[in-house]
Amino acid sequence: MTNNGTGIESAFRTSAATPMNGLSALTATELLEHYRNHELSPVEVTQACLSRMEAWEPHLHATYLLNSDAAIEAAKQSEARWMKNGPCGSLDGVPITSKEHLAMEGLPCPFGTAATVLTPVPSDAPPVARIREAGANILCKTTVPDYLMISSGVSTFHSITRNPWDLTKNPGGSSAGAGAAAAAGYAPLHLGTDIGGSIRLPAGWCGVFGLKPTLGRVPIDPPFPGRVTGPITRTVADAALLMSVLSLPDWRDHMSLPYQQLDWLDLNRGVKGLKLGLWLDAGFGLPVESQVRTAIESAGSAFLEAGAVVEEIPPFLNQAMMDGLDQFWRAKFWAEISLLPVERQAKILPFIFQWAKAGESISGAAAANGYNQSLAMAAAANAACNPFDFVLSPVSPVPAFPAELPSPTNDPALPFQHIGFTVALNMSGQPSAAINCSYTTDGLPIGLQITGKRFDDLGVLQLAHFYENVRPTQRPWPEPPTKQ
Repeated sequence: MTNNGTGIESAFRTSAATPMNGLSALTATELLEHYRNHELSPVEVTQACLSRMEAWEPHLHATYLLNSDAAIEAAKQSEARWMKNGPCGSLDGVPITSKEHLAMEGLPCPFGTAATVLTPVPSDAPPVARIREAGANILCKTTVPDYLMISSGVSTFHSITRNPWDLTKNPGGSSAGAGAAAAAGYAPLHLGTDIGGSIRLPAGWCGVFGLKPTLGRVPIDPPFPGRVTGPITRTVADAALLMSVLSLPDWRDHMSLPYQQLDWLDLNRGVKGLKLGLWLDAGFGLPVESQVRTAIESAGSAFLEAGAVVEEIPPFLNQAMMDGLDQFWRAKFWAEISLLPVERQAKILPFIFQWAKAGESISGAAAANGYNQSLAMAAAANAACNPFDFVLSPVSPVPAFPAELPSPTNDPALPFQHIGFTVALNMSGQPSAAINCSYTTDGLPIGLQITGKRFDDLGVLQLAHFYENVRPTQRPWPEPPTKQ
Protein backbone atom coordinates (compact mmCIF):
# COMPACT_ATOMS: atom_id res chain seq x y z
CA MET A 1 0.00 0.00 0.00
CA THR A 2 1.00 3.58 -0.58
CA ASN A 3 0.88 6.30 2.06
CA ASN A 4 0.04 9.41 0.11
CA GLY A 5 0.85 11.77 2.97
CA THR A 6 -2.75 12.91 3.39
CA GLY A 7 -3.63 10.61 6.28
CA ILE A 8 -5.80 8.46 4.03
CA GLU A 9 -4.71 4.85 3.65
CA SER A 10 -4.51 3.92 -0.02
CA ALA A 11 -7.07 1.48 -1.36
CA PHE A 12 -4.80 0.48 -4.21
CA ARG A 13 -3.23 -2.95 -4.42
CA THR A 14 -0.38 -3.78 -6.80
CA SER A 15 -1.40 -6.45 -9.29
CA ALA A 16 0.42 -9.73 -8.74
CA ALA A 17 0.93 -9.91 -12.52
CA THR A 18 2.73 -6.57 -12.58
CA PRO A 19 6.12 -6.48 -10.85
CA MET A 20 7.05 -3.07 -9.51
CA ASN A 21 10.05 -2.79 -11.82
CA GLY A 22 7.74 -3.26 -14.81
CA LEU A 23 5.31 -0.43 -14.09
CA SER A 24 7.03 2.03 -16.42
CA ALA A 25 6.52 -0.39 -19.31
CA LEU A 26 2.73 -0.41 -19.00
CA THR A 27 0.70 1.39 -21.63
CA ALA A 28 -1.65 4.25 -20.82
CA THR A 29 -4.67 2.09 -21.57
CA GLU A 30 -3.36 -0.59 -19.20
CA LEU A 31 -2.66 1.95 -16.47
CA LEU A 32 -6.15 3.39 -16.63
CA GLU A 33 -7.66 -0.07 -16.29
CA HIS A 34 -5.47 -0.76 -13.26
CA TYR A 35 -6.43 2.60 -11.74
CA ARG A 36 -10.13 1.89 -12.23
CA ASN A 37 -9.74 -1.50 -10.56
CA HIS A 38 -7.65 -0.04 -7.71
CA GLU A 39 -4.82 -2.41 -8.66
CA LEU A 40 -2.17 0.28 -9.11
CA SER A 41 -1.60 3.74 -7.73
CA PRO A 42 -0.54 6.72 -9.87
CA VAL A 43 2.09 7.33 -7.19
CA GLU A 44 3.68 3.92 -7.70
CA VAL A 45 3.61 4.35 -11.46
CA THR A 46 5.11 7.83 -11.34
CA GLN A 47 7.87 6.63 -9.04
CA ALA A 48 8.64 3.82 -11.49
CA CYS A 49 8.84 6.27 -14.39
CA LEU A 50 11.13 8.58 -12.45
CA SER A 51 13.36 5.65 -11.56
CA ARG A 52 13.52 4.73 -15.23
CA MET A 53 14.58 8.27 -16.09
CA GLU A 54 17.20 8.23 -13.36
CA ALA A 55 18.76 5.12 -14.87
CA TRP A 56 18.66 6.35 -18.47
CA GLU A 57 19.22 10.10 -18.34
CA PRO A 58 23.00 10.08 -17.82
CA HIS A 59 23.14 8.36 -21.22
CA LEU A 60 20.19 9.76 -23.22
CA HIS A 61 19.78 13.42 -22.12
CA ALA A 62 16.16 13.46 -23.26
CA THR A 63 14.55 15.63 -20.54
CA TYR A 64 14.32 19.30 -19.61
CA LEU A 65 12.82 20.79 -16.44
CA LEU A 66 12.19 17.46 -14.77
CA ASN A 67 10.55 18.12 -11.38
CA SER A 68 10.24 14.87 -9.46
CA ASP A 69 8.64 16.46 -6.38
CA ALA A 70 5.91 18.12 -8.45
CA ALA A 71 5.29 14.88 -10.35
CA ILE A 72 4.89 12.90 -7.13
CA GLU A 73 2.58 15.53 -5.65
CA ALA A 74 0.39 15.46 -8.78
CA ALA A 75 0.31 11.66 -8.59
CA LYS A 76 -0.84 11.81 -4.95
CA GLN A 77 -3.70 14.09 -5.93
CA SER A 78 -4.63 11.72 -8.74
CA GLU A 79 -4.49 8.76 -6.36
CA ALA A 80 -6.92 10.50 -4.03
CA ARG A 81 -9.36 11.07 -6.91
CA TRP A 82 -9.17 7.45 -8.07
CA MET A 83 -9.71 6.24 -4.49
CA LYS A 84 -13.03 8.07 -4.60
CA ASN A 85 -13.71 6.74 -8.14
CA GLY A 86 -13.77 10.35 -9.35
CA PRO A 87 -11.01 10.88 -11.94
CA CYS A 88 -10.90 14.43 -13.26
CA GLY A 89 -10.46 13.37 -16.89
CA SER A 90 -9.68 10.57 -19.31
CA LEU A 91 -5.92 10.63 -18.61
CA ASP A 92 -5.99 11.13 -14.84
CA GLY A 93 -2.69 10.00 -13.34
CA VAL A 94 -1.12 8.85 -16.61
CA PRO A 95 2.50 10.05 -16.92
CA ILE A 96 3.27 12.14 -20.00
CA THR A 97 6.04 14.34 -21.37
CA SER A 98 5.70 17.48 -23.48
CA LYS A 99 8.03 18.73 -26.20
CA GLU A 100 10.26 21.55 -24.97
CA HIS A 101 8.93 24.36 -27.18
CA LEU A 102 5.24 23.76 -26.38
CA ALA A 103 4.33 26.61 -24.06
CA MET A 104 3.75 25.61 -20.44
CA GLU A 105 2.59 28.31 -18.05
CA GLY A 106 5.39 29.73 -15.91
CA LEU A 107 8.19 27.89 -17.68
CA PRO A 108 10.62 29.05 -20.40
CA CYS A 109 10.85 27.68 -23.93
CA PRO A 110 14.52 27.66 -25.00
CA PHE A 111 13.72 26.22 -28.46
CA GLY A 112 16.83 24.09 -28.07
CA THR A 113 19.25 26.96 -28.57
CA ALA A 114 21.62 28.90 -26.35
CA ALA A 115 20.59 32.00 -28.31
CA THR A 116 17.21 32.16 -26.57
CA VAL A 117 16.52 34.49 -23.65
CA LEU A 118 14.82 32.35 -21.01
CA THR A 119 11.50 33.98 -20.16
CA PRO A 120 8.57 32.20 -18.47
CA VAL A 121 5.53 32.01 -20.75
CA PRO A 122 2.14 33.28 -19.52
CA SER A 123 -0.10 30.38 -20.53
CA ASP A 124 -0.25 26.80 -21.76
CA ALA A 125 -0.24 25.98 -25.46
CA PRO A 126 -3.49 24.26 -26.56
CA PRO A 127 -2.07 20.68 -26.45
CA VAL A 128 -0.64 21.24 -22.98
CA ALA A 129 -3.92 22.76 -21.80
CA ARG A 130 -5.83 19.71 -23.07
CA ILE A 131 -3.64 17.14 -21.32
CA ARG A 132 -3.80 19.13 -18.06
CA GLU A 133 -7.59 19.21 -18.26
CA ALA A 134 -7.59 15.44 -18.83
CA GLY A 135 -5.55 14.92 -15.65
CA ALA A 136 -2.33 13.64 -17.20
CA ASN A 137 0.75 13.95 -14.99
CA ILE A 138 3.30 16.06 -16.92
CA LEU A 139 6.68 14.78 -15.76
CA CYS A 140 8.94 17.05 -17.80
CA LYS A 141 9.65 18.62 -21.13
CA THR A 142 11.67 16.73 -23.75
CA THR A 143 14.67 18.02 -25.67
CA VAL A 144 14.83 19.52 -29.16
CA PRO A 145 17.65 20.72 -31.46
CA ASP A 146 18.34 24.41 -32.17
CA TYR A 147 15.12 26.10 -33.27
CA LEU A 148 13.71 22.64 -34.11
CA MET A 149 15.23 22.98 -37.56
CA ILE A 150 17.09 19.67 -37.89
CA SER A 151 16.23 15.96 -37.63
CA SER A 152 18.67 15.48 -34.80
CA GLY A 153 19.27 15.58 -31.07
CA VAL A 154 22.13 18.09 -31.41
CA SER A 155 21.54 21.32 -29.50
CA THR A 156 23.52 24.26 -28.15
CA PHE A 157 21.22 24.44 -25.11
CA HIS A 158 20.71 20.77 -24.25
CA SER A 159 23.28 17.98 -24.20
CA ILE A 160 23.23 15.71 -27.26
CA THR A 161 20.17 13.45 -27.08
CA ARG A 162 20.93 9.86 -28.03
CA ASN A 163 19.06 6.83 -29.30
CA PRO A 164 18.41 4.18 -26.62
CA TRP A 165 18.78 1.38 -29.17
CA ASP A 166 22.38 2.47 -29.79
CA LEU A 167 23.89 5.34 -27.84
CA THR A 168 26.23 6.18 -30.71
CA LYS A 169 23.21 6.93 -32.90
CA ASN A 170 20.78 9.81 -33.26
CA PRO A 171 17.13 9.59 -32.10
CA GLY A 172 16.03 11.93 -34.88
CA GLY A 173 14.31 15.26 -34.47
CA SER A 174 13.05 17.65 -33.86
CA SER A 175 11.03 15.63 -31.32
CA ALA A 176 14.36 14.11 -30.29
CA GLY A 177 13.78 13.74 -26.56
CA ALA A 178 10.21 12.52 -27.08
CA GLY A 179 11.29 9.70 -29.40
CA ALA A 180 14.15 8.64 -27.14
CA ALA A 181 11.97 8.87 -24.01
CA ALA A 182 9.24 6.73 -25.57
CA ALA A 183 11.66 3.96 -26.52
CA ALA A 184 13.37 4.12 -23.11
CA GLY A 185 10.10 3.86 -21.17
CA TYR A 186 10.05 7.26 -19.47
CA ALA A 187 6.26 7.42 -19.75
CA PRO A 188 3.57 5.90 -21.96
CA LEU A 189 2.57 9.21 -23.60
CA HIS A 190 4.62 11.96 -25.26
CA LEU A 191 3.75 15.13 -27.17
CA GLY A 192 5.65 15.82 -30.39
CA THR A 193 5.33 18.31 -33.23
CA ASP A 194 5.96 17.89 -36.94
CA ILE A 195 6.47 20.25 -39.89
CA GLY A 196 8.72 18.09 -42.08
CA GLY A 197 8.92 14.76 -40.26
CA SER A 198 9.65 15.75 -36.66
CA ILE A 199 7.25 13.20 -35.15
CA ARG A 200 7.66 10.40 -37.67
CA LEU A 201 11.46 10.47 -38.01
CA PRO A 202 12.15 10.04 -34.26
CA ALA A 203 9.36 7.46 -34.05
CA GLY A 204 10.83 5.54 -36.97
CA TRP A 205 14.44 5.68 -35.78
CA CYS A 206 13.50 4.88 -32.16
CA GLY A 207 11.16 2.01 -33.00
CA VAL A 208 8.00 3.56 -31.52
CA PHE A 209 4.70 4.84 -32.93
CA GLY A 210 4.10 8.43 -33.98
CA LEU A 211 1.13 10.11 -35.65
CA LYS A 212 1.25 13.34 -37.63
CA PRO A 213 -2.44 14.26 -37.69
CA THR A 214 -4.29 16.02 -40.47
CA LEU A 215 -3.34 19.70 -40.52
CA GLY A 216 -5.73 21.48 -38.16
CA ARG A 217 -6.97 18.34 -36.39
CA VAL A 218 -5.06 19.26 -33.21
CA PRO A 219 -5.24 22.98 -32.34
CA ILE A 220 -1.89 24.69 -31.83
CA ASP A 221 -0.75 28.24 -31.15
CA PRO A 222 0.67 29.81 -33.19
CA PRO A 223 -0.53 27.85 -36.24
CA PHE A 224 1.60 27.64 -39.37
CA PRO A 225 1.14 25.77 -42.69
CA GLY A 226 2.27 22.17 -42.30
CA ARG A 227 2.86 22.38 -38.53
CA VAL A 228 1.02 19.91 -36.31
CA THR A 229 1.12 18.43 -32.82
CA GLY A 230 0.66 14.71 -32.33
CA PRO A 231 1.34 11.70 -30.10
CA ILE A 232 4.49 9.61 -29.78
CA THR A 233 3.81 6.34 -27.95
CA ARG A 234 4.79 2.69 -27.85
CA THR A 235 1.38 1.47 -29.05
CA VAL A 236 -1.26 2.62 -31.52
CA ALA A 237 -3.99 2.38 -28.88
CA ASP A 238 -2.16 4.86 -26.65
CA ALA A 239 -1.80 7.29 -29.56
CA ALA A 240 -5.53 7.00 -30.24
CA LEU A 241 -6.28 7.67 -26.58
CA LEU A 242 -4.12 10.79 -26.62
CA MET A 243 -5.73 11.98 -29.87
CA SER A 244 -9.15 11.88 -28.19
CA VAL A 245 -7.82 14.60 -25.89
CA LEU A 246 -5.55 16.60 -28.22
CA SER A 247 -8.23 16.99 -30.91
CA LEU A 248 -10.59 18.91 -28.63
CA PRO A 249 -11.21 22.48 -29.87
CA ASP A 250 -9.28 25.63 -28.93
CA TRP A 251 -10.24 29.05 -30.28
CA ARG A 252 -6.62 30.21 -30.45
CA ASP A 253 -5.91 28.17 -33.59
CA HIS A 254 -7.54 30.06 -36.45
CA MET A 255 -6.43 27.32 -38.87
CA SER A 256 -7.94 24.41 -36.94
CA LEU A 257 -10.65 22.17 -38.36
CA PRO A 258 -14.19 22.16 -37.00
CA TYR A 259 -14.22 19.77 -34.07
CA GLN A 260 -15.25 16.26 -35.04
CA GLN A 261 -16.22 13.80 -32.33
CA LEU A 262 -14.57 10.62 -33.56
CA ASP A 263 -14.56 7.24 -31.84
CA TRP A 264 -10.78 7.29 -31.52
CA LEU A 265 -10.65 4.01 -29.63
CA ASP A 266 -12.47 2.06 -32.36
CA LEU A 267 -9.31 0.63 -33.93
CA ASN A 268 -10.47 -2.70 -35.30
CA ARG A 269 -10.91 -3.00 -39.05
CA GLY A 270 -10.08 -5.46 -41.78
CA VAL A 271 -7.90 -4.67 -44.75
CA LYS A 272 -9.39 -7.04 -47.33
CA GLY A 273 -10.15 -5.11 -50.50
CA LEU A 274 -8.30 -1.96 -49.48
CA LYS A 275 -6.21 -0.43 -52.25
CA LEU A 276 -2.76 0.44 -50.92
CA GLY A 277 -0.01 2.33 -52.69
CA LEU A 278 3.60 1.29 -52.14
CA TRP A 279 5.88 4.32 -52.46
CA LEU A 280 9.53 3.31 -52.55
CA ASP A 281 11.20 6.24 -54.32
CA ALA A 282 10.64 9.79 -53.03
CA GLY A 283 11.91 11.33 -56.26
CA PHE A 284 14.77 13.24 -54.64
CA GLY A 285 17.27 13.01 -51.84
CA LEU A 286 19.19 10.09 -50.42
CA PRO A 287 18.62 6.71 -52.05
CA VAL A 288 16.65 4.18 -50.03
CA GLU A 289 19.10 1.79 -48.38
CA SER A 290 18.59 -1.87 -49.28
CA GLN A 291 17.66 -2.98 -45.75
CA VAL A 292 15.03 -0.24 -45.53
CA ARG A 293 13.55 -1.10 -48.93
CA THR A 294 13.37 -4.80 -48.07
CA ALA A 295 11.61 -4.04 -44.78
CA ILE A 296 8.99 -1.83 -46.44
CA GLU A 297 8.38 -4.36 -49.21
CA SER A 298 7.89 -7.05 -46.56
CA ALA A 299 5.33 -4.84 -44.81
CA GLY A 300 3.52 -4.43 -48.11
CA SER A 301 3.49 -8.21 -48.51
CA ALA A 302 1.85 -8.57 -45.09
CA PHE A 303 -1.05 -6.40 -46.23
CA LEU A 304 -1.20 -8.25 -49.55
CA GLU A 305 -1.46 -11.59 -47.76
CA ALA A 306 -4.29 -10.16 -45.64
CA GLY A 307 -6.32 -9.40 -48.75
CA ALA A 308 -5.38 -5.83 -49.63
CA VAL A 309 -4.47 -4.75 -53.15
CA VAL A 310 -0.95 -3.32 -53.18
CA GLU A 311 0.39 -1.35 -56.16
CA GLU A 312 3.72 0.43 -56.44
CA ILE A 313 3.60 4.22 -56.88
CA PRO A 314 6.19 5.87 -59.12
CA PRO A 315 8.12 8.85 -57.66
CA PHE A 316 6.02 12.02 -57.72
CA LEU A 317 8.32 14.62 -56.14
CA ASN A 318 11.47 16.25 -57.49
CA GLN A 319 14.51 18.13 -56.24
CA ALA A 320 13.14 21.46 -57.52
CA MET A 321 10.23 21.18 -55.08
CA MET A 322 12.52 20.57 -52.11
CA ASP A 323 14.97 23.25 -53.21
CA GLY A 324 12.11 25.73 -53.39
CA LEU A 325 10.82 24.84 -49.94
CA ASP A 326 14.38 24.99 -48.63
CA GLN A 327 14.81 28.49 -50.06
CA PHE A 328 11.55 29.69 -48.52
CA TRP A 329 12.45 28.27 -45.10
CA ARG A 330 15.95 29.80 -45.23
CA ALA A 331 14.57 33.22 -46.16
CA LYS A 332 11.89 33.07 -43.47
CA PHE A 333 14.28 31.92 -40.78
CA TRP A 334 16.98 34.43 -41.68
CA ALA A 335 14.39 37.22 -41.52
CA GLU A 336 13.80 36.21 -37.91
CA ILE A 337 17.30 35.52 -36.61
CA SER A 338 18.84 38.51 -38.43
CA LEU A 339 16.96 40.66 -35.91
CA LEU A 340 18.89 39.09 -33.02
CA PRO A 341 21.95 40.86 -31.59
CA VAL A 342 25.19 39.58 -33.08
CA GLU A 343 26.25 38.06 -29.76
CA ARG A 344 23.09 35.93 -29.68
CA GLN A 345 23.46 34.91 -33.32
CA ALA A 346 26.91 33.59 -32.42
CA LYS A 347 25.33 31.12 -29.98
CA ILE A 348 23.25 29.35 -32.65
CA LEU A 349 24.39 25.90 -33.77
CA PRO A 350 26.86 26.62 -36.63
CA PHE A 351 25.10 24.16 -38.95
CA ILE A 352 21.80 26.01 -38.49
CA PHE A 353 23.34 29.47 -38.70
CA GLN A 354 25.20 28.64 -41.90
CA TRP A 355 22.04 27.16 -43.41
CA ALA A 356 19.94 30.19 -42.48
CA LYS A 357 22.59 32.76 -43.48
CA ALA A 358 22.15 31.68 -47.09
CA GLY A 359 18.68 33.20 -46.83
CA GLU A 360 20.24 36.67 -46.68
CA SER A 361 20.80 36.67 -50.44
CA ILE A 362 17.43 35.18 -51.40
CA SER A 363 15.20 37.77 -53.07
CA GLY A 364 11.56 38.24 -52.29
CA ALA A 365 10.64 36.79 -55.66
CA ALA A 366 12.81 33.72 -55.06
CA ALA A 367 11.28 33.20 -51.62
CA ALA A 368 7.78 33.49 -53.08
CA ASN A 369 8.67 31.03 -55.84
CA GLY A 370 10.02 28.71 -53.15
CA TYR A 371 6.73 28.83 -51.30
CA ASN A 372 4.95 28.07 -54.58
CA GLN A 373 7.09 24.94 -54.84
CA SER A 374 5.71 23.81 -51.48
CA LEU A 375 2.23 24.16 -52.97
CA ALA A 376 3.34 22.11 -55.97
CA MET A 377 4.64 19.48 -53.57
CA ALA A 378 1.27 19.42 -51.79
CA ALA A 379 -0.64 19.06 -55.06
CA ALA A 380 1.65 16.25 -56.24
CA ALA A 381 1.26 14.34 -52.96
CA ASN A 382 -2.52 14.61 -52.99
CA ALA A 383 -2.74 13.58 -56.64
CA ALA A 384 -0.46 10.58 -56.18
CA CYS A 385 -2.24 9.36 -53.05
CA ASN A 386 -5.79 10.00 -54.28
CA PRO A 387 -6.28 6.66 -56.13
CA PHE A 388 -5.44 4.72 -52.96
CA ASP A 389 -7.09 4.22 -49.60
CA PHE A 390 -3.67 4.43 -47.92
CA VAL A 391 -0.04 4.69 -48.96
CA LEU A 392 2.88 2.72 -47.49
CA SER A 393 6.44 4.01 -47.63
CA PRO A 394 9.67 4.29 -45.67
CA VAL A 395 9.74 6.95 -42.98
CA SER A 396 13.34 7.68 -43.93
CA PRO A 397 15.57 6.29 -46.66
CA VAL A 398 18.28 5.56 -44.08
CA PRO A 399 18.48 4.19 -40.53
CA ALA A 400 19.56 6.31 -37.56
CA PHE A 401 22.83 8.19 -38.14
CA PRO A 402 25.68 9.16 -35.76
CA ALA A 403 24.50 11.05 -32.69
CA GLU A 404 26.92 13.96 -33.13
CA LEU A 405 25.71 14.86 -36.62
CA PRO A 406 22.94 17.44 -37.23
CA SER A 407 21.74 15.56 -40.33
CA PRO A 408 22.63 12.40 -42.26
CA THR A 409 24.49 14.48 -44.89
CA ASN A 410 26.17 16.78 -42.34
CA ASP A 411 25.98 19.42 -45.07
CA PRO A 412 24.11 22.74 -44.51
CA ALA A 413 23.79 23.08 -48.30
CA LEU A 414 21.87 19.76 -48.44
CA PRO A 415 20.11 19.52 -45.09
CA PHE A 416 16.84 17.88 -46.17
CA GLN A 417 17.90 14.98 -48.35
CA HIS A 418 16.40 12.51 -45.88
CA ILE A 419 12.87 13.96 -45.52
CA GLY A 420 11.45 13.25 -48.96
CA PHE A 421 8.97 10.69 -47.67
CA THR A 422 7.76 12.85 -44.78
CA VAL A 423 7.75 16.55 -45.71
CA ALA A 424 5.36 16.25 -48.66
CA LEU A 425 2.63 14.99 -46.32
CA ASN A 426 3.04 18.08 -44.13
CA MET A 427 2.54 20.32 -47.14
CA SER A 428 -0.49 18.32 -48.31
CA GLY A 429 -1.98 18.18 -44.80
CA GLN A 430 -2.55 14.42 -44.89
CA PRO A 431 -2.47 12.24 -41.75
CA SER A 432 0.63 10.07 -41.64
CA ALA A 433 2.05 7.68 -39.06
CA ALA A 434 5.33 5.91 -38.36
CA ILE A 435 5.42 2.39 -36.94
CA ASN A 436 8.30 -0.01 -36.51
CA CYS A 437 8.41 -2.78 -39.11
CA SER A 438 11.88 -4.31 -38.86
CA TYR A 439 15.48 -3.87 -37.72
CA THR A 440 18.79 -3.51 -39.50
CA THR A 441 21.51 -6.13 -39.09
CA ASP A 442 22.93 -3.78 -36.44
CA GLY A 443 19.66 -3.83 -34.49
CA LEU A 444 18.43 -0.34 -35.44
CA PRO A 445 14.67 0.10 -35.94
CA ILE A 446 13.23 0.66 -39.42
CA GLY A 447 10.04 2.70 -39.67
CA LEU A 448 7.07 2.09 -41.97
CA GLN A 449 5.05 5.18 -42.87
CA ILE A 450 1.28 4.82 -43.32
CA THR A 451 -0.45 7.78 -44.96
CA GLY A 452 -4.17 8.37 -45.45
CA LYS A 453 -6.39 10.86 -47.19
CA ARG A 454 -6.93 14.21 -45.50
CA PHE A 455 -9.20 14.00 -42.45
CA ASP A 456 -8.92 10.18 -42.22
CA ASP A 457 -6.78 10.20 -39.07
CA LEU A 458 -8.80 7.37 -37.56
CA GLY A 459 -8.31 5.27 -40.69
CA VAL A 460 -4.53 5.68 -40.41
CA LEU A 461 -4.66 4.60 -36.77
CA GLN A 462 -6.82 1.60 -37.67
CA LEU A 463 -4.48 0.45 -40.43
CA ALA A 464 -1.48 0.92 -38.14
CA HIS A 465 -3.27 -1.07 -35.42
CA PHE A 466 -3.86 -3.89 -37.88
CA TYR A 467 -0.20 -3.91 -38.89
CA GLU A 468 0.88 -3.74 -35.25
CA ASN A 469 -0.79 -7.13 -34.77
CA VAL A 470 0.64 -8.86 -37.86
CA ARG A 471 4.16 -7.42 -38.07
CA PRO A 472 7.21 -9.52 -37.21
CA THR A 473 7.89 -10.14 -33.53
CA GLN A 474 9.32 -7.04 -31.91
CA ARG A 475 12.58 -7.08 -30.02
CA PRO A 476 12.60 -6.29 -26.29
CA TRP A 477 12.78 -2.60 -25.46
CA PRO A 478 16.30 -1.35 -24.78
CA GLU A 479 17.56 -1.25 -21.20
CA PRO A 480 19.92 1.34 -19.67
CA PRO A 481 23.59 0.40 -19.56
CA THR A 482 24.55 -1.40 -16.38
CA LYS A 483 27.02 0.28 -14.06
CA GLN A 484 30.55 -1.04 -14.31
